[in-house]
Amino acid sequence: MNFTFNQLRIFIQVVEHQSVTKAAEALHLTQPAVSIQLKNFQSQFEIPLTQILSRRLTVTDFGYQIAKSAKTILEGAEKIEEISLAFEGLLAGQLKISIVSTAKYVMPFFLAEFLSQHPQVKLLMDVTNKEKVVKSVANNEIDFSLVSILPEGIEIGNLPLMANELYLVGNPARAFSTKPNRLKLLEELPIIFREQGSGTRFTMERFIDEHGLDVKRHLELTSNEAVKQAVIAGLGYSILPLIGIKEELMSGTLQIIPVRHFPIRSTWQLIWPEKKIKSPAALAFLAYVEAEKHNIISSRFNWYADFTAHHDSRLSSSEVKTV
Repeated sequence: MNFTFNQLRIFIQVVEHQSVTKAAEALHLTQPAVSIQLKNFQSQFEIPLTQILSRRLTVTDFGYQIAKSAKTILEGAEKIEEISLAFEGLLAGQLKISIVSTAKYVMPFFLAEFLSQHPQVKLLMDVTNKEKVVKSVANNEIDFSLVSILPEGIEIGNLPLMANELYLVGNPARAFSTKPNRLKLLEELPIIFREQGSGTRFTMERFIDEHGLDVKRHLELTSNEAVKQAVIAGLGYSILPLIGIKEELMSGTLQIIPVRHFPIRSTWQLIWPEKKIKSPAALAFLAYVEAEKHNIISSRFNWYADFTAHHDSRLSSSEVKTV
């Protein structure tokens, strides 16, 4: 038997995604490259690892057992590398992070300098929706996640990082009052939603329910970027986090529509499985974030605090004038 670590990594991704195409996307490889490696790996076994049923790839019981062993082998290899580098005085290992899609505007800034200081630490970061992030935390599959809504029913540790504010936005084609509009405006606009399982969708629906609004779902899209582009194109309006629309606000391709009870406020939180034993790399990263978070926020996100302070001040002034 002559398999490679690369084949093990590829097979694990195929098993986890139940798809060659999705495994290729996760690994940043082409589909043919993944298919070839999967075929070469399969050729070393008499029993099938996968099969096609109803035109869909499924993993056999034997395949699941091989995937489980493959994870053990890769973890052992990583541990050997960590031990070797530790004797050289270097921090090494892998950081496994799963974040909700809007957190991609936040998390890289908390990682950049740490990874620069520790080049032997390898980052594996999955950008997905809230539902899958919570599942990865519950299953102890990752070291850290970044969310704006703390999951319920699982034991986690958490570290608050920075504010997360969501606003009603549209393209500039229609002019709205600069004074806070009534909340019922949401019932009159074609609203674009994220897909089920997304944190933004959850926050939107909770806000709508709390205020007894009858909001019509005009479109449903599977990423914040898709929603943003649809709003820019004039397909409707949506509630989006400020952190992801800075460039569009500056360029004038999006506008914030002032509405009473907005923005919707929450907090970005770094979370981790409470019972999972942290690797040296994970412990070092957590210590780094705890020590440097205020410096990172003030240097990388100073525009955020300035914007929200100006917006709140402007709204307060408008409200006083309308009394």
